[in-house]
Amino acid sequence: MAMNGLSVDGTREVDLGSEADALTPAACLFHGFSDPSRLAILRHLSMGEHRVVDLTEHLGLAQSTVSKHLACLRDCGLVTSRPVGRASVYSLNHTDAVMAVFAATERLLELTGDAVALCPNYGTATLKDAQ
Repeated sequence: MAMNGLSVDGTREVDLGSEADALTPAACLFHGFSDPSRLAILRHLSMGEHRVVDLTEHLGLAQSTVSKHLACLRDCGLVTSRPVGRASVYSLNHTDAVMAVFAATERLLELTGDAVALCPNYGTATLKDAQ
């Protein structure tokens, strides 16, 4: 039986449920970054505002696909839109922070090498099989 956060042997107990709950917003944010198309959209928006039609042209994706990804990114607070005539123009929120995440990602990928690509759950072989 634990008392005051310590177990019987005197070590500190960790409430993993609370820790996991506290990390839920971070997991949701990483979910926003989890699709290669969303990452490409973020990269394009880091260069400036784009309309959906511009993004579909740059990325070679269907308009509905780009719109779906933009909705996800908007829900995550990563992008915003403003009306311009009949179109919506999208821009990146928190550009410096998003670019810092990209830079940190590139550093981490340099350190892990092929390990991420070979991951049995999320590696490139798994992504190809899902498509």
